[in-house]
Amino acid sequence: MKIYNTLSKRKEEFEPIVPGKVSMYVCGPTVYNLIHIGNARPMIMFDTARRYMEHKGLEVNYVSNFTDVDDKIIKKANEEGVDPSVISERYIEECKKDMKALNVKPATTHPKATNEIGGMLEMIQTLIDKGHAYVAADGTVYFKTRSFKEYGKLSHKNLDDLRGGNRSLLVSGEDQKEDPLDFVLWKPKKEGEPYWESPWCQGRPGWHIECSVMSKKYLGDEIDIHAGGEDLIFPHHENEIAQSEAANGKIFAKYWMHNGFLNIDNKKMSKSAGNFFTVRDISEKYDLQILRFFMLSAHYRSPLNFSADLMEAAKNGYERIVTSVSNLNFLLEKAQNDAMSAEEEKLVEEAKGFITKFDEAMDDDFNTADAISAIFELVKFANTNATEASSKAFVKALKEEIVMLSDICGLIVEKEAEILDTEIEQLIQERQDARKAKNFARADEIRDLLLEKGIILEDTREGVKWKRA
Repeated sequence: MKIYNTLSKRKEEFEPIVPGKVSMYVCGPTVYNLIHIGNARPMIMFDTARRYMEHKGLEVNYVSNFTDVDDKIIKKANEEGVDPSVISERYIEECKKDMKALNVKPATTHPKATNEIGGMLEMIQTLIDKGHAYVAADGTVYFKTRSFKEYGKLSHKNLDDLRGGNRSLLVSGEDQKEDPLDFVLWKPKKEGEPYWESPWCQGRPGWHIECSVMSKKYLGDEIDIHAGGEDLIFPHHENEIAQSEAANGKIFAKYWMHNGFLNIDNKKMSKSAGNFFTVRDISEKYDLQILRFFMLSAHYRSPLNFSADLMEAAKNGYERIVTSVSNLNFLLEKAQNDAMSAEEEKLVEEAKGFITKFDEAMDDDFNTADAISAIFELVKFANTNATEASSKAFVKALKEEIVMLSDICGLIVEKEAEILDTEIEQLIQERQDARKAKNFARADEIRDLLLEKGIILEDTREGVKWKRA
C-alpha cells in the first residue's frame, strides 16, 4: 500500500511503526456552528482510509479532536450570553449527528482541547526549558521558530523567504516577539474570555499546541499518519511538527496526508458569496449517503467542485448500486436451487477480479474514484449474470461482494426493512382512539407530530396506512 506523503512530495510504501498497528491523527473541527461540507470532506476521506486499513487486517488507533476553545466559540457565546462550553458542547453533539448520518465511524478517541490543558502546560514548559520558547513581558509564551532548524520541511517554505517577501504568511504578531515568525503557545486572557492558570499568566493555549499534545497523549511521541485539509499544511501542521519534534526529540509523524479544497460551482465557499452549505443543508435535499458517494468519486488530493448537477450524477451513481443490491435480494427470494453450478463457480471466480481492481485502486494512495469504478463494474457484472434461474449461492456471493466493497467505502447500499418503533406505534394508536372519541384537535396534533418524525399517514377504509416522507 502506497501513500502520498506531503513531507516528501511523493508516494511511499506504507510501513507502520509497529507492525500490524496504525496510529492516525486527523485534525477535527472547531465547534462553533454546524459543520459545513468542507469539514465533511476530510471526515469522509480519512474515515474511508481507516476502513480500508482495517479491512486489510490493520488495527487502527484513530484520533480526531474537537477544538472547543477558540475566538469564534467565545464570540458566539458572548452573543448568546452563555458560557463558551455551552456552545462547544451543543455543536459537538450536532457534529456527531452529522457524522453518523454520513456513516463516519466514531474515532477511537475524540479528545477535547479543554480537557488537555495540563498536558499543554507541560509541553510548553519543556519547550521553554530546552530553549525553544520564551515568555514575553505580558505572559505570552512564543515558540522560537528559528530554534527548530527543519522549520518549513512540510510546507516546503524557506524561513528567509517567509521573513522577506511573504509577510501575509507570517503569523500575525506583536512588537514583543523576538522574531516575526515566532508563534503563540500560550496567550493572556482578555475580558470575558475563559482562562486557565499557568506559570506565565492566566490565559489559554494557542491553537497549534493543542493538537501536538492530544496526539502525544493518545498516540505517543511518534505516529504513523497525521491528516487534515491542505489548508492546514501551513502554518498549523508546520507548527505542530516544530513543537512536537523540539519537545520530544523524535520524528512526529511518518506520513502526512492532506485532502484538496472543495469549491462550490468553481468558486471558493464563503458566507459572503452566498454559497456556504452545511451538511444539514444538504440533508434537506439529499440522503447524506449521496454526499459521501460524491466525495468518494474524486481522489482525496484533487480539488473537488460541488454543484447541483454533480450531486444529481452522484445520486444516480449511488442508486445504481442500491438498485442492484435490491434486485439481488429479490432474486435470492425467488431462487429455486441452493448450490452453484460449475458455470456459476467460474463466474464467481471472474467476479473476484473486480475485488482485485478495487484493492489495487485503494492500495494506490486510497484512489476511491477508481475503487468506485471497480464497484460499478461488479454491479454491471451482477446485473448481467444473475437471473431468476440463478442459484441462491451464486446470487448471495455476488451481493456480498458488492456490499463488502461498498461498506469499505462507508456506503450503505442495502436498505433494511424499516420498522416503526414503539413510540410511533403508540402515537398512531392514540390518534385512532382520539378520532373515535371525536377529539379531532388531538388527532390532528398527533398527525402533525408524526409528520415531524417523517411519517405520513393516510386514512383508508381498511385502516391507517403510513409511509416515510
